[in-house]
Amino acid sequence: MKKFFLALVLLCPALAGAQDLRHPWTLQECLDWALEHSLTVKQGELNLAQQEIQTNTAENSWLPTVSASANESINFGRGLTADNTYTSANTTSTGFSIGGGMNLFDGLATPNNIALARLNLEAATKDLERIRDDIRVAVARAYVQVLYDYEIVDVARKQIELDDAQVARLEALAATGKAAQAEVSQQKASRAQSGVTLVQAENNLRLALLDLAQLLEFTSSEGFSVERPDVAVDEIVLDMPERIYADAVETRPAVLAEEIRLKGTEKSLKVAQASRYPSLSLSGGMGTNYYTTSNSAYPQDKFFDQLSHNFSPYIGVSMSVPIFSKFQIRNNIRSARLNQDLQQIQLDKTKQSLYKEIQQAWSNAVAAEAKLRSSSEASAAAEDAFRLVQAKYENGKATITEFNESRNQLLRTKSDQVQATYEYLFQSRLLDFYRGGALEL
Repeated sequence: MKKFFLALVLLCPALAGAQDLRHPWTLQECLDWALEHSLTVKQGELNLAQQEIQTNTAENSWLPTVSASANESINFGRGLTADNTYTSANTTSTGFSIGGGMNLFDGLATPNNIALARLNLEAATKDLERIRDDIRVAVARAYVQVLYDYEIVDVARKQIELDDAQVARLEALAATGKAAQAEVSQQKASRAQSGVTLVQAENNLRLALLDLAQLLEFTSSEGFSVERPDVAVDEIVLDMPERIYADAVETRPAVLAEEIRLKGTEKSLKVAQASRYPSLSLSGGMGTNYYTTSNSAYPQDKFFDQLSHNFSPYIGVSMSVPIFSKFQIRNNIRSARLNQDLQQIQLDKTKQSLYKEIQQAWSNAVAAEAKLRSSSEASAAAEDAFRLVQAKYENGKATITEFNESRNQLLRTKSDQVQATYEYLFQSRLLDFYRGGALEL
């Protein structure tokens, strides 16, 4: 019984964190799970926690430092006595001290270091937001791919249903002598080819589900499925990429992080320039000691009496003026200015990359929209043509080759239409996401 309860205790944490695959997952559930379990996100959270510690360290740099010490020394032979004379005797000295110091002025390096640490913390927060956004986009893309593969599987299955019906019809006609056995065999071959298409479609679906499951950090995709929402693209209106970029550059974490780091280079420059100025520090403390000697000719007070008599507090102020540092201060300032220029370039590159991403997504959306219109028209025409050919074929006025060509054309146009629909849906939602909207279908 004890072993059973021990196993239950060890198993409970694993069960609590296990994924529930008993129902199809929505996109929002996938996003929430990925953000909670992604190792990349966890790494970003740890980096943020590390930066919080560094910021706290910088903010506490104003505080004084305090330390205490104790020492014991034994001299054999000629040594110093309690009355500050030397004698040939063994002496011992016990000392206690406590002291502290604090910075009064360092050219404003300390406040600028604190400001720099806070900016770095803010940038690390934006970096974590960027990581989460990247996870959201990857999960949404994989989710849409699964939905597309679901639709392709449905199209392939409908094709098999149609082929099965035609095989059954021809077999019935062949039994009464109204159809040749060659027609039956040819239709069965078409049915077998449709089976191959279905197998490929189902394999693509399994791979898409596996990709999504891996993004969610699932141990297996067995039993995993997603919810198939009603997809509507009729009301989608695409804005111009320039307007989308104008909104995105104000909200995207990647851009904001680089802007914050650019502000940080200004503080780093001020820290480097602070080394040109004198520094002023305050120190203070107190100490006491106790002496003993093996020579009885030198009387000695008791332990606590000596500690009281030898007690000596002190306080001091020191100033350090930089005169020549082998050009280190000058070079540190020059390096800080170069880092400032490099960070400006990094910010410009990030904005440029964002604009390219928006342009590409917008172009993909426009292309998908055009493809959707043409493929919808082609699909409707192919469906009408197939019904006519099917009627002719069943009445013996069209060959099986014409029937299969019309069927294959319908299958291609349906696949193109489904692909364009989901591509248009994803790219348009991605553009909304760039502007600060939520990723939803």
